[in-house]
Amino acid sequence: MPELPEVETTVRGLRPVLEGARVVSLELRRPDLRRPFPDDLRQVMTGATITSLGRRAKYGLINTDRDQAMIFHLGMSGRWRVDPQELLPHDHLVIETDAGRRVALNDPRRFGSVDLWPSSDIGSFPAFIGLGPEPLGPELTAGGLKQALHGRRASIKLMLLDQRIVAGLGNIYVCEALYLARISPKRAAGRISLARLERLVEAIRAVLLSAIKAGGSSLRDYARPDGELGYFSKQFAVYGREGQPCACGGTVQRYAEGGRSTFWCPTCQRG
Repeated sequence: MPELPEVETTVRGLRPVLEGARVVSLELRRPDLRRPFPDDLRQVMTGATITSLGRRAKYGLINTDRDQAMIFHLGMSGRWRVDPQELLPHDHLVIETDAGRRVALNDPRRFGSVDLWPSSDIGSFPAFIGLGPEPLGPELTAGGLKQALHGRRASIKLMLLDQRIVAGLGNIYVCEALYLARISPKRAAGRISLARLERLVEAIRAVLLSAIKAGGSSLRDYARPDGELGYFSKQFAVYGREGQPCACGGTVQRYAEGGRSTFWCPTCQRG
């Protein structure tokens, strides 16, 4: 599933194409993805000027001058294609602008979604209610994390995947951040010291920024809007590397928890 770096990369790829442009047409080539497209999507978007693009957690935001945001989620296999020469069978939503540009939302598995919501009240969008701080913003602090994790006996790995603790973190980047911070993913979240949490916050930001710089991680179907594959997967320290040597001399191991695989090095992740 595309995670925060992939969505951020997507938004950055769409921004120079869509920001400031007027939508001259929006074509829906099927009635739904994971759920039906909004009934008034075509009416609201056609003729609107796109004022800005942004991201909240794993959702992309396309804001218009009509105080309406088109909120998209890429699901398991979604991606936007910029200026495709021809449309493909899984290009389900197509936007054309007054500058002659075209973008197509491609989603073979149709687990993605598209919604409309007032831009001025974006915080009340159901999926955003109760979300934790953005990991790349100033709201994420070691002190705030310490307070949110107080008394929690669940593992730090599971707690970081809880979107109420930190918004937008997914399995890949949690594994990599815990490794960089030298913290055991099995450690009880409420028992981690403030000093280690400070290290963890720095590691989360470093891993995410590196992934964004690399264009994300192309696992299975994901690609950037320009069609290029993200290459952060080539930089994985532990994720997907079970049985391979760690830089410290140990061996990367894997275990299952909460329905997900966790990759870590027991030798250097003892904290």
